[in-house]
Amino acid sequence: MNGLNKRLNNQGALQWDDFKSQIAALSECSKMEKIDKGYSNDDKYIIFNAEEKPQYILRIYPIEVSSNKRSDFEALKRMELQGINCSRPIEIGVLPELELGYMVVSFIDGHEAKDALPLISEQEQFDIGVQAGRELFKIHRIYAPDTIATWNERMTAKHQCYRLDYARCAATIKQEWQLLSFIDANLHLMHDRPNCFQHDDFHPANLIVNNGKLSGIIDFNRCDWGDPIHEFVKVGLFSSEVSVPFSVGQIQGYHHGEEPTEQFWQLYCLYLAMELISSVVWMLKVKPEELPDMMAKIDRVMEDHECFELIVPKWYSGFIKSRIK
Repeated sequence: MNGLNKRLNNQGALQWDDFKSQIAALSECSKMEKIDKGYSNDDKYIIFNAEEKPQYILRIYPIEVSSNKRSDFEALKRMELQGINCSRPIEIGVLPELELGYMVVSFIDGHEAKDALPLISEQEQFDIGVQAGRELFKIHRIYAPDTIATWNERMTAKHQCYRLDYARCAATIKQEWQLLSFIDANLHLMHDRPNCFQHDDFHPANLIVNNGKLSGIIDFNRCDWGDPIHEFVKVGLFSSEVSVPFSVGQIQGYHHGEEPTEQFWQLYCLYLAMELISSVVWMLKVKPEELPDMMAKIDRVMEDHECFELIVPKWYSGFIKSRIK
C-alpha cells in the first residue's frame, strides 16, 4: 500500500464535497469519478462540469511531494507556451488539513491510443503516428537550463545503478551477454548529446485519440531532461507491440517525413538496450507480478534486433518494404 492510500485510509474516504469546497476550479462542477489505471501512485479522478460532461482531471498525492508536482505543473505551462497538444494546467495547491496536494488539468476527450489504434485502418494508425511525432518534435525544442548536469553524466550514473541492481536480481534476460556487450561498446555515443525536455513516457497509453486523430498527450508526471532520441525507447518496448504503422509514423513524423539517420538508430538501440536492463529492475520493485509480461516484451525486442546485431528493428524495415511494394 502506498503512502497516499494509507493516508486516505486514516482520514476516511474522501467525499466529493471535500474537494469541491476547497479547490476553486471545482466549485461549479457536479461530480467526480475515480480512474483506476496506470502505474502512478497518485489518485486520479475525472471531474464533471454542471452539465455532467468531463471537464478536468484531478490528481491527489501526499503533501510531501508537492514541490515535485509543482515542477510538473510548470512543465505543462511550458507545453502551453509551445502550443503542444496536451492537457492544460488549471490549478495546483495543498489541502493542509488532509496532508494532501492536488493538481487540476484539463480533460482531453477521446480514448487511449493503445485501445483505439487496433480498431482503425493501418493508414489512420500511421497518420496518427505522424501527428504524435510532430508533437514530440515540438516538445524537444525546449532545452535544459545550465544548472542541469549533462545527459551523459546523469544517464551513465543511472545505468550503473541499474546494472548493479540487475546483477543482484533473480531475473535474467536471454543472451544477456550480447546485450551487455552491446551497451558497453556504445556508451561513448552519449557524449555531447543535447539536453532537452522529455515527456519520458511517450507511448499509446499516454496519447488520446478521437475521431481518427490525435487529441492530445497526457501524463507528464515523469518528465525529465535528456537526449531527445531517448524518448523513442517506448516505441520499441510498447508502441510497436500495439501498432507498427503508428510507430513508424511517429518516427517519420518526428523526422519530417525523412528516413532517420544511422546516428539515430545507433542511439535508439543503445537506449533501448539500456531500457531492457532498467525495466527488469523497475518491474521487480514496482509490479513484480507483471514481470513475466515484461520479460516477454524484452524477448520480442531482442528478436526484433537479433540480439542487437541489427540496429534497425525488423518491424520498421518490414513495414517500409511493405509500403514500397
